[in-house]
Amino acid sequence: MRSLARRVSSQRAITTPSPAEPAPVRVRQRLGKYRIRKRLAEGGFATVYHAYDTIEGLHVALKIPHRHLFAGSMNDVMRREVRLLAKLEHPNVLPLKNATRVDGHFLIATPLGERSLDDRLGYRLGPQTALEYAAQLLDALAYAHEQRVVHCDIKPDNVILFADGRLRLGDFGIAKVLHGAGSRSGSGTGTVGYIAPEQAMGRVSFRSDVFSTGLVLYRMFSGALPEWPFASPLPGRARLRRNLDPAFIAFLERSIEVDEKKRYRDGIAMRNAFQRVAARALRRPRTPRASTGTRG
Repeated sequence: MRSLARRVSSQRAITTPSPAEPAPVRVRQRLGKYRIRKRLAEGGFATVYHAYDTIEGLHVALKIPHRHLFAGSMNDVMRREVRLLAKLEHPNVLPLKNATRVDGHFLIATPLGERSLDDRLGYRLGPQTALEYAAQLLDALAYAHEQRVVHCDIKPDNVILFADGRLRLGDFGIAKVLHGAGSRSGSGTGTVGYIAPEQAMGRVSFRSDVFSTGLVLYRMFSGALPEWPFASPLPGRARLRRNLDPAFIAFLERSIEVDEKKRYRDGIAMRNAFQRVAARALRRPRTPRASTGTRG
């Protein structure tokens, strides 16, 4: 009898349902005051949706973590991003509009841009526009580093463009706060193609952000993304030489040095170097000389 009771108790333990997971998010669904319009992007941690705020009457970008990552460390990541964003106030940093839980989902709402820089790089970007974007991105990076925040995942997908020509750096989900000047150990989290070599090995510093930003700028001006081991000549260099002054090319190449000690020490130094060479960055197109010959 006791044996039967133990088996029944064991079966009940096995079949006891786990806490319910939040239902999948669907287009046209209502989450609190937000109505989901469409999915914009999906990453390793979360999905971003275009949503409509039915109270404020505004369109927003709504980040929602994946269901299978909902508990534990994912919640910590999302809370850390919210607290960082709440402290950062800069015209070129994507601001936080709201953070809340609705129906088991953790929601982060930010202003809705027109597109990401990655979308814009799908077709040719003129050097003058690239120069304007570079100035704004470097202002955002310098500000973050002034606040001792290392972004850790700078890439075109995380740079949002708005209708007024403004650029805003977003997605501080894996950012780290450094209280000292040196490197700090980390998980090596980042995006393949833009992560600095030392960051991939778990050593995160301001110079890691300089490298990732340098690759974004190099791609904007050259139309190509260098790949490991970044052997010379880098792809797209011929285009750089046609359009840019040698001093500006040197600025780009120093930013993406494999040896971190040869890079700019942080975003502040990188922005200052950019400002010194930006005014004469673009080569002027050659104009044909007027003919001085005489007709015979």
